[in-house]
Amino acid sequence: MTTPDRQGSTNIDPSVPPSGTGCADCEASGGWWFHLRRCAACGHVGCCDSSPAQHASTHAAGSGHAVVQSFEPGEEWFWDYARAQYVEDGPRLAPPESHPGDQSVPGPADRLPADWRTRLR
Repeated sequence: MTTPDRQGSTNIDPSVPPSGTGCADCEASGGWWFHLRRCAACGHVGCCDSSPAQHASTHAAGSGHAVVQSFEPGEEWFWDYARAQYVEDGPRLAPPESHPGDQSVPGPADRLPADWRTRLR
């Protein structure tokens, strides 16, 4: 089931859980991330545009799933890549709503290069 957001997009499925607790693509490639974003259509967790690989926006462009929600503890905002704007009043998505609070940011800690700050975009 998909539900429209305030702007009329039907690219949100609140019943789909997140794909994991970290960026699915960084996990597969041995990479690392700064912050995480969750696809509101399919649950894919990807890294933000400040991260070296920018997997969340790459997923949005390749899949047509434009709307993501922050996957950071305490953050509830949505972003629409297609419109380059925040989505107001998005629905509550299936739990969990963020990565675990004790998970390192950036992460994963054991894969961070010593100069990680200089690698942010």
